[in-house]
Amino acid sequence: MKYLKIKTLEKGWHDKDEILLHAVFQVLTDFVDQEKPGEVIDWDANELHRNAWEEIESLYKWWKEIRPARISPLDDEELVLPPFEFKKIPGSDLSEMVEPDKKEYAEYYRALEEHGRLEAQWEEEDQRNLHRLVEIRGFLWT
Repeated sequence: MKYLKIKTLEKGWHDKDEILLHAVFQVLTDFVDQEKPGEVIDWDANELHRNAWEEIESLYKWWKEIRPARISPLDDEELVLPPFEFKKIPGSDLSEMVEPDKKEYAEYYRALEEHGRLEAQWEEEDQRNLHRLVEIRGFLWT
């Protein structure tokens, strides 16, 4: 039995949409790294093959170099993070989070907003590239 080891996910829980993305791109990575299609397939045989190889190379580079280079403003080590404090809810055994002062932590809240914008952009990019890979899946063989 063949197993797919997803090298880009750390141990622990991951939602299925994330697993799917990483699994599909692990297949692409294994194909390029292990099967060496650039050495064994004549990608210049016709335009269809040339286009497929360009996509394979482009997606591989995106997955291995471009995507991992994403930087969130929340990753800034100099960003002052607000404390996470809780207060007891009167009359119960429960607690609620105390919202940090937005003026005092304005830089954090700006970074959080920018991170949300980037995350939406990255999600769309992931989805677009996943579709691109599915479109050329018929060329992933040697």
